[in-house]
Amino acid sequence: MKKSIILIFVLSVLNFSYAQNFVSDSLEIESSTPKADKLFKRMWYKEAAQAYETELNSLNRKKDKKDDNYLRVLKRTGDAYFFNTDMENAYRVYDKLISTYYPNINPEYIFRYAHSLEGIGRYNEAKRWMKEFAKKTKKLDDRSEYYDQIDQTIEDVLNIQPQFVLHNLSINTEYSDFGPMYYKDKLVFSSAVDSSNYHTRIYHWNEQPFLNVYVGELNAIESDIDNTEDFSSTINTRYHEAILTFTPDHKRVYFTRNNYDGKLKRDKKGTNHLKLYSADLVKNEEDEEEWRNIKELPFNSDEYSVGHPTLSSDGKLLYFVSDMPGSIGGTDIFVVDVFEDEENDSISSTRYSKPRNLGEKINTAGREMFPFITDRALYFASDGHLGLGGLDVYESKINDKTFNNPKNLGSPLNSKLDDFSFIIKEDLNRGFVSSNRTTGKGDDDIYSFVRVPIKEEKPKCDQIVRGFVSNEVTGERIANVTVTLYSETGEKLETTTTGLNGAYRFNKVLNCDTKYKVLAEKTGYGEKNKPLLTDKITGETVVALGLQTVDKLIVEEGGLLKIKIGIIYFDLDKSYIRNDAAIELNKIVVLMTQYPKMVIKIESHTDSRNTDEYNLALSDRRAKSTREYLISQGIATNRIESAKGYGESRLINKCTNGVPCSEAEHQLNRRSEFIILKM
Repeated sequence: MKKSIILIFVLSVLNFSYAQNFVSDSLEIESSTPKADKLFKRMWYKEAAQAYETELNSLNRKKDKKDDNYLRVLKRTGDAYFFNTDMENAYRVYDKLISTYYPNINPEYIFRYAHSLEGIGRYNEAKRWMKEFAKKTKKLDDRSEYYDQIDQTIEDVLNIQPQFVLHNLSINTEYSDFGPMYYKDKLVFSSAVDSSNYHTRIYHWNEQPFLNVYVGELNAIESDIDNTEDFSSTINTRYHEAILTFTPDHKRVYFTRNNYDGKLKRDKKGTNHLKLYSADLVKNEEDEEEWRNIKELPFNSDEYSVGHPTLSSDGKLLYFVSDMPGSIGGTDIFVVDVFEDEENDSISSTRYSKPRNLGEKINTAGREMFPFITDRALYFASDGHLGLGGLDVYESKINDKTFNNPKNLGSPLNSKLDDFSFIIKEDLNRGFVSSNRTTGKGDDDIYSFVRVPIKEEKPKCDQIVRGFVSNEVTGERIANVTVTLYSETGEKLETTTTGLNGAYRFNKVLNCDTKYKVLAEKTGYGEKNKPLLTDKITGETVVALGLQTVDKLIVEEGGLLKIKIGIIYFDLDKSYIRNDAAIELNKIVVLMTQYPKMVIKIESHTDSRNTDEYNLALSDRRAKSTREYLISQGIATNRIESAKGYGESRLINKCTNGVPCSEAEHQLNRRSEFIILKM
């Protein structure tokens, strides 16, 4: 299994995106592996993995899986392989970790386990564990929304129509070769191949030489390069240099290097971070061009890493990768404005705006790296968006100066391991990409590609569902109805509530000519489930829903559910329950017996004849008499919240004091109402 040089080059960046998050989790107890831990801290993962394996084998012989130290060593062994992209061994160790300690294992290890499964091509199992990670971290980890596979699944990514034809470059070596960038009619790239100057300097992460920058001549069809040589003796140092970008006139270069100015600088924890530098192309005394005036950019820091630059076509926007404060994930893509002094084009006269994070549409809680910007799109590598394994390349098209949702560029450009450092000439549909896939010559290899445009997709067709809910018997619109939208398979998509006019509208944009279901529910009504088929053209599908109350005695008036029975008659100036009134009240007793959770309140009213005080007292006696009758028939006291008289204060017609009215009109005001509060 190859070890990706991307992990070498982003040394401190990787340390922030993975290792730092859970180092403390593995070191809470006293260590039995101080040598291995020391190697791990120094990010010498290849040697650390061997040391941890020795200890793990010893613990396995003891067969004591309850030992906290066994858990710690198991985690560290898997991490050492994972950080070095040895996915076969990472899977082997993480599988033992998950099977032994699940479900109490930290969700981050479920994330790594899923990635290791992808890394060995076991996508069906990876899909299951991605969903498990999303379930366990929902609302706590931004990656969960990308891995819940609701909007997109691994199958969707696997089924992306192939559009790239790749060719392994002849200059690739057994070491890491990556990070291509156009320079005039040439190609610059980074490599860990032995150089005549630094062949004895070995980087212990994967026992390879340090990175330097080289340049080669492109052939006529830009499918390969030859005649490679050192790019610049002033830019290449004893440590890492990689990932360059050039201004439109090719007179200035931005590049990534270790924090090094003759000696390595480290932060308070001993970490050597990455920094961005710039250099100018000037002529020396022999009238030869060389890169001089090397300066670091002002937003660098000894406390975090900055690297992977790419410039917009006009040179006014500089994009880069960092784990600086304000980052969403392990590493994010940022941008700064570049301000040039028109009268003085030296490095010292260049100013930069404050770095801006590209936001959650691009950046995730994982790693976003290796951006490449064109006038049409932003291309970048990520392991935070749903992909095929490791880092995948994504394309975010630019629309009115904003980035669209990133799209995975699919296989064969992306593989189950790391794919990154994508560059392209969009007018030619040609470019280069780096990958550590197993079919290469060494670790990371550079591939040229031809992009074959896919057939035009059908014009996008969107549908919105709206409608209204009404009473099937009366036709009256019903407010406060809960309306839920489901897919044909029963997946809940959205819930809303009808307004005062009974209307509802779902915000979710749906597919055209697709089956869905709508469910309407409200207390006191039978639920209504209605299938629907959206229209075949962009627009709205209107779905009308009708509800019926659960019993013919229940009606809705003025937004309130009421029990509607015959008129309750009382003798003149009396409040006792007559036999004919008892017949009607018994209907309420039967209904409340059928619905044992029903709670009501009683309101009694009189007409306007007699004094206000008299009518108020009379109606209150009648309300309480009605309540006592219902209780006497077996209705629990707590199921009648209140019984109150309102006298003539709530007349429903014009028949106030002094207004001549018929007996029938007065009778409308003499009423008892039974209002349903709960069911």
